[in-house]
Amino acid sequence: MTTALKALQLKARHQVYTLLSGHNLSKLHGEGYDFSELREYQTGDDIRKINWMISAKLGKPYIKELHANRELSIVVSALMDGSLYFGTGNAKQTKLTEVATILAYAAEQNGDLFTGLAYTQNKTFETPPTKQLYHIEQFSQTLLETNLLETENNNSESLKNLFQRLYKPSLIFVLGDFLEEVDLSILAQKHEVVVIIIRDREEEDPKRLGEVILSNPQDGKNMETFFGKASIEKYVAKLKENDEVNAAHFSRYDIRFVKIFTDEVAISKLITLFI
Repeated sequence: MTTALKALQLKARHQVYTLLSGHNLSKLHGEGYDFSELREYQTGDDIRKINWMISAKLGKPYIKELHANRELSIVVSALMDGSLYFGTGNAKQTKLTEVATILAYAAEQNGDLFTGLAYTQNKTFETPPTKQLYHIEQFSQTLLETNLLETENNNSESLKNLFQRLYKPSLIFVLGDFLEEVDLSILAQKHEVVVIIIRDREEEDPKRLGEVILSNPQDGKNMETFFGKASIEKYVAKLKENDEVNAAHFSRYDIRFVKIFTDEVAISKLITLFI
């Protein structure tokens, strides 16, 4: 284990045990005993959950939701490839690792079952469902130390695989830079999904570089170009369009999301998800 990884893990544990103490990761609904809410029946609901007495009184079918009385299944899924390299380093990969490690330690502190999944072009890494720190720290190490340069992950296939792997309703955190449109609709129908977007500030507010050779971290190809005002405006408009499409998709399926920049304190953003 490298010094950088150990420092990251110690920082994450300290933040979880001091700043996140008392915050639950979620308020999932499930097959429990505590009443949560009464809502109108929707297509696809289990008809066994219909409260027939209330439905008869109100003239339309209603579902009685219950709070889960079981431990939560917490899944942290990372979509990873060369795009996590930006500028001259892999600060986005480091920040993603920090966020994932905080979430994993928070699950462990709450006594919940944690599963970690990292999707890359060449391999999928998975921890067994666990409450053990050993597996959490191995997952953290995998996220930080996997070489992602000149790799391009198929996020669509990764999300399909994620859905197929998870049988138990779970709280799923999906981490990545989300520089392309994603479809989380199938996941959101069965699970509670939270998206965490990892970005570098200069990705959204790039500087004029003039004549420059740009290297694509996903395939290693170089391109000579003039990166000036016109190029920046075109790039920013395209990125904004992508983010607006994703935000509309998240809103449609009740997916909470937060953006964390590489120079931000991750725990401060994460706390907003838990309150």
